[in-house]
Amino acid sequence: MEWTAMEINPEMMSKLGVGESWHFVDVLGLEGEQLSAVPRPCCALMLLFPLTQQHESFRQQQADKVAENSEVYFLKQTVVNSCGTIALLHAVANNKSKLTFDTDSALKKFLDETANMSANDRAKHLEKNQAISEAHNEVAVQGQCRPEADKVNFHFIAFVNVNGQLYEFDGRMNGPVNHGGTKDESFITDAAKVCRGFMEREQGEKNGNPACAPAF
Repeated sequence: MEWTAMEINPEMMSKLGVGESWHFVDVLGLEGEQLSAVPRPCCALMLLFPLTQQHESFRQQQADKVAENSEVYFLKQTVVNSCGTIALLHAVANNKSKLTFDTDSALKKFLDETANMSANDRAKHLEKNQAISEAHNEVAVQGQCRPEADKVNFHFIAFVNVNGQLYEFDGRMNGPVNHGGTKDESFITDAAKVCRGFMEREQGEKNGNPACAPAF
């Protein structure tokens, strides 16, 4: 199964019935002054980066660091080109208590239906969810950047503060990675530090360094 390749688009939130009390902002850099421009509190940070051999080797080394925590909502990515929406789902699902939803929110319905499922069963449920796939594809064709499906080699992940722990959510893995303690006031700085690790691993890579997507 394959969805339309897309750039992350804040409009996806309203399409899926998430209230307007929270919104995305662009993160222009990972250093102090640039991070200080991000409004607080910040619930999640999303990162876009190239899928390179360096990254795949690093992921193999991380296999034993996958966390098993029933308090964390995680789902596998089984649909091609769905990583932006998967990252959004991870950001919203793990901040569900802080958000408001429209009464007919397709995303709220999906999260309620999958609350007690395994990561793999959640993925299967997403494959069948017409409302979310239609919202994804509709937003994808409206983006300023129209990536060609056979040339997509970039990937979205999300970082979220869940009960004082900094988790990294990547649907290509078997679970989230716990990067240790964090606080609301330091979350964006702590997450940026992990993001800088992605950049350092890709020094000299012809596709360039990872680019931060919105924080929310």
